[in-house]
Amino acid sequence: MRIGISLPVRELANDLGAIREFAEAADDLGLAHLRVPDLVMRPKSGHLHEPMTLLSWVAGFTKQIELVPSVIVLPSRQTPLFAKQAAELDLLSGGRVRIGVGVGGSREEYQVQGHDYHQRGARCDEQIDLLRALWTEEAPIFEGRFDSVSGFGLDPLPIQRPIPIWVGGGSGFMKERSKDALLRRIGERSDGWFAVVPIESTFAMREKIEGYARAINRDPDVIGMEGGCGMAGKSTKEWLGRLRDWESAGASHLCLRTLGGALSAREQLDLMQDAHRTLGLEGIRCT
Repeated sequence: MRIGISLPVRELANDLGAIREFAEAADDLGLAHLRVPDLVMRPKSGHLHEPMTLLSWVAGFTKQIELVPSVIVLPSRQTPLFAKQAAELDLLSGGRVRIGVGVGGSREEYQVQGHDYHQRGARCDEQIDLLRALWTEEAPIFEGRFDSVSGFGLDPLPIQRPIPIWVGGGSGFMKERSKDALLRRIGERSDGWFAVVPIESTFAMREKIEGYARAINRDPDVIGMEGGCGMAGKSTKEWLGRLRDWESAGASHLCLRTLGGALSAREQLDLMQDAHRTLGLEGIRCT
C-alpha cells in the first residue's frame, strides 16, 4: 500500500514557508504522494489555494513525491485548458502527477463559472476521454457533446502519456442514481478511486466497479483504491488500526491527514514525522 499525506492548506493558509516546509518534509521522509484539494468559488469552504498553481510551485522544490490535485471539480473547468495545465505540471515535476477528478456538489460554483450543474456527470465522462486524447496524441480528432477538437493538440505533451486519472466520490448522501453513475465512471474510465465512504461500504461498491469494468473487457485489477486516515486528535492505536482496516479492504493507496484538529504548523509537521516514525517501527513502507 502506497502511503501519502494531505497538504493541510486550510490550516496553513498563506504561510508559504510552512507549506514549503511541510511539503519538503513529506518528500524527504519518502511519503508516496501529496494531495491538495480543489476549490475555485464555493460557499463556506474555507481558505484553499488553487491546486494546479500551488503544486507547480511545489514541483520546483520537491524531488520524488507524487503530486495529486484531488479532486478537481472537472466539469466546472474548460477541458483543453485544464489538459494544458496538467501537462505542464507533469513536465515541471518530471512525470510525478496523478490527477483526481470529481463532479462536485456545489450548484453555486457551477453557476459562477458558467457551466450546467445538471450535466456535470455526462460532461465529466466525456472530459476524461478527451483529456487522455489530448495527453497522448499530437493532433487528436474528438467530436463530443460538449467539446470538439480536430487536427491540433498540446505542445509539449506531458511526460506521462496519459497522466493517471482517478475519480473521487461515494458520499453516503448521494442518490442511488448518482452513485451508480460514479461507480460506472470508475469501472469504465478511471485508473483508481478515491473512496470517500466508510470502509465497510467499499466491498459492495468495489464489486459493482469490477462488474462495470468486466462488462467492457477491462481488467478490474488495474483500478486502484485510496482511503483516508485522519490522525489529529486520535491515538496511534486508533489511526494505525484504521490504516490496517483500509489495507484489509484492498486499498492500494492511503492518504494520511494531519488536518482537522486546529493544530499549529509546527504541530502538523511533528504529527507527520511521528506518524512516519511509527510506520517504520511497524515495518510499514510508504512506497
